[in-house]
Amino acid sequence: MKKVILPTTFLICFSLVTALGAQALDLTLNNTPVQVYFSPRGGCTDAIINEIDQAKSEVLVQAFSFTSARIAKALLKAYKRGVKVEVILDKSQRSERYSSATFFSNQRIPTFIDGYHTIAHNKIMIIDRQVVITGSFNFTKAAEESNAENLIIIRSKELAGVYLKNWQRHKEHSQVY
Repeated sequence: MKKVILPTTFLICFSLVTALGAQALDLTLNNTPVQVYFSPRGGCTDAIINEIDQAKSEVLVQAFSFTSARIAKALLKAYKRGVKVEVILDKSQRSERYSSATFFSNQRIPTFIDGYHTIAHNKIMIIDRQVVITGSFNFTKAAEESNAENLIIIRSKELAGVYLKNWQRHKEHSQVY
């Protein structure tokens, strides 16, 4: 992997939905380690698996599309070694031919379907409440091999806390698969 030195300040802006509507949240993260990957064939899947393999306590997933057998197997491996794994998927995964929802559910990994939104388009993992994996990269074989995608891995407890709160809000309105 080619290392790129970025400025020490990393600014993130995204919307939080509150009872009053959407609200922007600005964070300035100083000296935050960040890794950036691009596909096709840019090592996104390997980077995700590497992070899952290092998880010690928890991996929380939100995914629009999840058909990557390699990533699913890495999550199962983590689960079997005692890491808490929970997955929230878009409602389209109920009917997808190659969805991981059934795989996770059959392995007793808590799996939820977010049918509240028109599309639950998130693609994130929160690992040990200190690493955030996000970007346009769907957890699919096509995303690694064929699509133009991006993946970013951010090591920040502060940012992971923000993503965790958002993940929990989505879990609250999701249904068990």
